[in-house]
Amino acid sequence: MSESIRSIVLVGGGQASAVAARTLRRKGYDGRLTVVGQEPDRPYQRPPLSKEYLGGQDPDECGLYLLPESWTEEHDVEVRTGVTALKVSAPDGGVLLDDGTTLDADRVLLATGGRPRRLPDADGDRIRYLRSKADCDALRADLAPGVRLTVIGAGFIGAEVASTARDLGAEVTVLEMAEAPLVRALGPRLGAACARLHAGADVDLRCGVAVDSVTQRGEEVEVATSGGPVVSDLVVVGIGMVPNDEIARDSGLECDNGVLVDEYCRTSHEHVFAAGDVANHFHPLYGERMRVEHFDNASQQGSVAAQNMLGANKPFADPHWFWSDQYGANLQQVGHAGPDDELVVRGDLEGDSWSAWHLRDGAIRAAFALNRAEDIAVARELIAFGASLPAEVLADDTTDLEEALEDM
Repeated sequence: MSESIRSIVLVGGGQASAVAARTLRRKGYDGRLTVVGQEPDRPYQRPPLSKEYLGGQDPDECGLYLLPESWTEEHDVEVRTGVTALKVSAPDGGVLLDDGTTLDADRVLLATGGRPRRLPDADGDRIRYLRSKADCDALRADLAPGVRLTVIGAGFIGAEVASTARDLGAEVTVLEMAEAPLVRALGPRLGAACARLHAGADVDLRCGVAVDSVTQRGEEVEVATSGGPVVSDLVVVGIGMVPNDEIARDSGLECDNGVLVDEYCRTSHEHVFAAGDVANHFHPLYGERMRVEHFDNASQQGSVAAQNMLGANKPFADPHWFWSDQYGANLQQVGHAGPDDELVVRGDLEGDSWSAWHLRDGAIRAAFALNRAEDIAVARELIAFGASLPAEVLADDTTDLEEALEDM
C-alpha cells in the first residue's frame, strides 16, 4: 500500500498534523515523513492555552506537546519548525518552503489551522489575541490578582480565558455583542444558561454591547462601547478565527471559507488532503459543508486523512464533539444543531447539571450538556445511528438513556 509513496509532508504544527503522523506510522507507512511548522515550537495542542497552561501548569503537566523528540527520533519523523510552506506543486510532487528549499512529497496534508480575527485600528502591547503558545506566555505573565481584564467576545475561547483569569484573581469584564453568550451555536435559552456561569463567578458580563473602538493609552486600555467606555489593564480579543488557506489558494486548490475537501478529506487535487480548522469538509451525516474549529475534529480528521493518503477509502462522518471547561463546570456538545430544531431539556437549565437535545423531524441532531458527560456519550451514538427518541422520553429525567439506546 505505502510502497509507492516515498515521501509525505504534513504542513502545520498542531493537532491534525500530529495525529496524522502517529497514524501513518501506526498503519505501517515507513517512508520519509516530515512535519513543517511555522512556529518555533514543536507541535503542540491548543486547548491548554486558554485553560491549564494559561493557569500556570508546566507543559508536561498539561500535556502541551504532541510529538516529543523521543517519539520522532524513534519513528524517524523529521520536524521542521520556524519555516512556512508557501506552495504545493502537486504535479511535481514538491512543497516549497520560505527558506528556499523544496520537500519532495507524494502526498501532502494541509493542517495550517487559522489565525485570530483582528479588530481594526486596535494596536498596543496590552491588546492581546490568543492563538499561539507565545500569545499565551505573554498573557499569563501579566495575569495576577487585581489585574483588570476585559475580554471581547463570549465564545468558548473568551469564556475560558475569563474563567482562568478569575481563578488567578483578575477582575474580569466580558463584552458580547449578542443577547447572550454562544447564541449562534446554542440559541438564546442555552446561551442564557451559560451566562449564569459568568455571573456565578463574579464576572461582569455585558451582552448586547457593540464595541466601537479599542485604544491603548499608556498602561490602560479603553474599550469604547455602545454602553459606555470600559477601562482595564489588559484586553483579550476573541471574536473568531480566519482559516490559514493561503498556501492552498497559491497552489490552485479550491477554497471557500477554508480549503474545500470531500468526505475523505481530499482537496481538489487527489494527492493533497486537508484537515482540522482549515478544512471546509462535506459531512455525509448532515449532507452539508462545514468548517469546524474544535480539537476533536482536528484529531479525527487527521487520522482519517492519514489513512486515506495510504489508500484507504474511509469517509469522515464523525458527529462532531467538543468540550469546554469554565468556572469549574464541564460543557460538552455533540452533533450539528440548527436554529429551527426542537429543543428538549433534561433537568433544570437554572441548575448545575442538565442536557438539552436538538430534534429535527423527530431525529436527534445534537445535544449540549452542563456537567452531564454521560448524556453526551449516549447522544453521540444516537446521532451516528440517525436515531430518534420521543421528546417525552428525552425530557423525562428519570429515563435511563443507556437502556433506551440498548433497546433500539
